[in-house]
Amino acid sequence: MPAPSNDQLVSFYKEMLLGRRIEERVGQLYVQQKFSGFCHLYIGQEAVSTGCLNAIRKGKDYVISGYRDHVQPLVLGMPPRAMMAELFGKSTGCVRGKGGSMHMFSKDGRFLGGHGIVGGQAPLATGVGWKIKYTKEDLVCLCFIGDAAINQGQFHEAMNMAAIWNLPVIFIIENNLYGMGTAIKRTCTLDVLADRAKGYNMAQAVVDGRNVINTYTQMTDIVETVRKTSKPILIEIETYRLRGHSMSDPQAYRSKEDVESERAKDCLILLKDELLKRKLAEESDFETWEEEIAAVVEDAVTFAEESPEPELSELWDDVLAPEPEGLVFNADMYRTQAAEAAGTSLEEAMARR
Repeated sequence: MPAPSNDQLVSFYKEMLLGRRIEERVGQLYVQQKFSGFCHLYIGQEAVSTGCLNAIRKGKDYVISGYRDHVQPLVLGMPPRAMMAELFGKSTGCVRGKGGSMHMFSKDGRFLGGHGIVGGQAPLATGVGWKIKYTKEDLVCLCFIGDAAINQGQFHEAMNMAAIWNLPVIFIIENNLYGMGTAIKRTCTLDVLADRAKGYNMAQAVVDGRNVINTYTQMTDIVETVRKTSKPILIEIETYRLRGHSMSDPQAYRSKEDVESERAKDCLILLKDELLKRKLAEESDFETWEEEIAAVVEDAVTFAEESPEPELSELWDDVLAPEPEGLVFNADMYRTQAAEAAGTSLEEAMARR
C-alpha cells in the first residue's frame, strides 16, 4: 500500500482545512439568508473526499455524488469562487446559478454532480461504468452515497448490473451513522454495511474515514485494482458528520456528549497531530495556513456577493440538449403523430372489446 509523501500530507491538511472553513462560512451565510433552499454541510467528513479523490486521476476518472457535495468538487480543483457563487445562485457559479447547493458540477473535474434524489446517483454511476467499458477507457467511476441510501431500490439494481457486467465502478458508502435523524442501526440489520456486496458476489472493503492517511492508502490500492480488473467494489467508509443532516436539523436524535466525543476523533485534529509528530509543521505553520485559507474563503464570498444573477433570458437555456447539426425537429409534427398513434391504439382496443 503506497503511503502518502510528506508533501502530500501537508497538502491534504490544507485541502481539508479549506473544506472545513468554507463549509463553516457557508453555514453562517445560510443563517444570514444570503441564499436559500436545502443545504447539507460536509463538516467532519473531509478526510473521505481528500483521501478518496487524491487516489484517482483527477480530471480523467469520473466522480458522482449525492447532495452533500460542496467539498468534493473543491478537492477536484473547482475554484472556491465558482462553488460559492453557485450557492448564491449567481451566473458565475459552476452551473451558472441553476444548480445551487445540491447540484454542483464540473466538466473539467469530471464531477458529474451532486444529486438530490436519495440514491439516484447509483444507477448513473453504473451507466458511467458501462460507458467506460464500452469505449475501452482506462478509467474508473467513484460513486459517493450516504449510508441510508443503500436501502433504496435503485441502489440494488445498480449494484446488480455493475456486478453482472463487470463495470469499473467504486461504490462508496459514507457511513456517518445517521440517515437524516435516524440511526443507521435502526434501518439496516447489518453491522457492516459493506456486507451488502455479498449479495452480488462483489468485492468489499471497510475504510477508516477519520484517518486520511489510511483512507488514501487503501483507496489507492482499491482504485488501481478496479482499474486493472474492471470489476466493481462496495466500500464502507466510516466517518461522522459534526453538524446536522441539513441546516434545518435540530439534532434532537443525538446528545451533545455524543458529538463532543466524536470531535476528539476529528480528521483535522488527527492529521495535525501527525504532522507535528513527524515534524512536518510547527504551530506557526498552522496559524499561517488558517490566515491564508480565511482569505481564500472571504474572497469567494465577496466574489459571490458581487457577481450578477443569471439573465431572465437564460431561463430556458440548458433544459434540452442542442439539436444535432442537420437534424430538423418539428414539434407540431411529432405531437400530431403521437396523438394519431394514441387515437388509433384506443380505437383498436375498443374494437376488441
